[in-house]
Amino acid sequence: MMETKGKSEAGRTVFGISWNVFLLGIISFLNDMSSEMINPIVPSYLISVLREGQMISGSVMGAIESVSSLFKVAFGYVSDKFRKRKAFVFAGYALSTLAKGALAFTRYWWDFLGLRVLDRVGKGIRTAPGDALIAESSEKGKSGKSFGFHRMMDTLGAVAGPLVTIGLLELLRNLPPGKAYRYIFALSAIPGLLALVVVLLFIKDRGREVKKRIKGISTLRDRNLQLFLTIVAIGALGRYSYAFTLWKAEALGYTVIQSTAFYALFNLIYAFSAYPIGACSDGFGKKRMITLGFGVAALAALSFAYAHSLPALLAAFVLYGLYVAIEDTVPRAYMADLAREYEKGTIIGAYHTIFGVFVFPASVIAGWLWQSYSLTHAFLFSAAMNLIALALMATIRE
Repeated sequence: MMETKGKSEAGRTVFGISWNVFLLGIISFLNDMSSEMINPIVPSYLISVLREGQMISGSVMGAIESVSSLFKVAFGYVSDKFRKRKAFVFAGYALSTLAKGALAFTRYWWDFLGLRVLDRVGKGIRTAPGDALIAESSEKGKSGKSFGFHRMMDTLGAVAGPLVTIGLLELLRNLPPGKAYRYIFALSAIPGLLALVVVLLFIKDRGREVKKRIKGISTLRDRNLQLFLTIVAIGALGRYSYAFTLWKAEALGYTVIQSTAFYALFNLIYAFSAYPIGACSDGFGKKRMITLGFGVAALAALSFAYAHSLPALLAAFVLYGLYVAIEDTVPRAYMADLAREYEKGTIIGAYHTIFGVFVFPASVIAGWLWQSYSLTHAFLFSAAMNLIALALMATIRE
């Protein structure tokens, strides 16, 4: 229920969360719809249109997912220093929208990679400041709920995007695949442009009056936090790109349109579980929820490794959706709770950077295992990394 009467905009709430968080959720929905219009066709575009092999394709996907994180701690720190989150959020979304639309003009793996990297740089600019803005706009003790809502809206966009792509593929089915894919790349910029309008006109900075000069990143010296970031790195080594799940479906004989439907199912599970998972973590305990997430991740990887039937493959995508819902939602809230007020952007950015640095070798290793042995070996490696991370979580003190 919307609660607005008699309240200033700063105190306005929608469905129990702040107006700013609600709008950031809408923006994330539009941007992720834009991204997910193109993500399901990227694996096929690389293999069947650009005609790249497994090693190059796996490495390209890993680089795309990793590079944004290299910028997150830097822009998180800068946004802490200037206390202006909105400018970074707008710049990041603008860069990503431009890069996605320009994919329509790519002809080789290297210009494709360049634009995808530019898109991810945009993500790197906006993510930590955006997460810090969510934390600053949240009621004390309810950060999990706010981040859960944001991830839910983000992933509802990730459900809408593939569904739009399925419709476009049907409409463009008489065109050569390369031409159809390029039309979809161009159209993907439209939701991104709408997101920019909402950021520009409606989002408000909520930085509290705190000391602006950071004298020391004291929270990063905490043993528990250092151990957690080490565990994040190990878990990230088991975070294979979503492209491997689509390649698995195609290896079992499913078409690109059918694989896109599987991908939509994954995002549907992710979307509708992220919000309750985030809200539940506020009471259940964020550390316990993250530990559970590593266990679900291992089960998902094992399910993909040994899936040979439709029910088994569906179960794998469901588990994958639950795993990503936990691990993309709760660690952000966990880091926001640990961080001091004046360094939330820096601390959240450190988490994203560590995660991203290790996601790249994860996809390179998975691509090598696929090329040298089989996709099964790539998923087994992921399961092993997540089980190690799960075991290490037990050593972190509450």
